[in-house]
Amino acid sequence: MDTIALTMREQQRVTVIQRVFRGELTMAEAALVLGVSERQSFRLKARIRKEGVAGIIHGNRGHRSPRRLPEQRQQHIVALTRETYLGFNDHHLTKKLADAEGIRVSRETVRRLLRAEGLASPRTRRPPSRAAPKAGSRGDAAAGGWQPP
Repeated sequence: MDTIALTMREQQRVTVIQRVFRGELTMAEAALVLGVSERQSFRLKARIRKEGVAGIIHGNRGHRSPRRLPEQRQQHIVALTRETYLGFNDHHLTKKLADAEGIRVSRETVRRLLRAEGLASPRTRRPPSRAAPKAGSRGDAAAGGWQPP
């Protein structure tokens, strides 16, 4: 027998649909509790009846996205970052990959790949500014620079 891991939401769905099976709730009440349409609650009930608790789990769980970046391309981007483009921030690196290497990926994809490899975008620390007080600041009124009308 396989162990089935359910999220809290899925557990709630199973519990509510089981109450429907026992006659404690109507389908309309179950739909209201679950925040789905009555038609969807009938679908959930049918899947639980047919497949058991496993029927509540989404069919795509455990599958990789068909839109994912190929592993070879991911490794190539990380290698370029470590060798050729070391010290580039995420935005600059994304632009360089597109312009010089012909690799078009989003900045968020680059950020995610580099963080997974432990590479952070470099941040230069600027010294704190020591700006002179502006005219009309609090100190002027005390010195008599401002007079009420």
